[in-house]
Amino acid sequence: QVQLVESGGGLVQAGGSLRLSCAASGIDFAINDLAWYRQALGQQREEVASITPNWNPHYIDPVKGRFTIIRDNAKHTFYLQMNDLRPEDTAVYTCAAGRTTWPPSDYWGQGTQVTVSS
Repeated sequence: QVQLVESGGGLVQAGGSLRLSCAASGIDFAINDLAWYRQALGQQREEVASITPNWNPHYIDPVKGRFTIIRDNAKHTFYLQMNDLRPEDTAVYTCAAGRTTWPPSDYWGQGTQVTVSS
């Protein structure tokens, strides 16, 4: 059974940092594409960052230079390091993994709330 378990969300002031973690089980982690999505209240879900099995990252423009997606194949865990957070980054962040679509969407975590206060 595939499981993606997130942790690390919370409340932070603008300019602060958070690191989200996503621990995966039940998949061949090293060959999966990995991604973080977010959905703000009243908005559609959007991809934030993705990374391929050979460590090629992709970021949406609003987070470039502030967010970093990192994968640790040995721990079957990937991360989203978020620096210089802004109120507009407030959303539910969800991790995903897969091999059949890009960005990946075969398997999903439960989501974690990130709130950035001004």
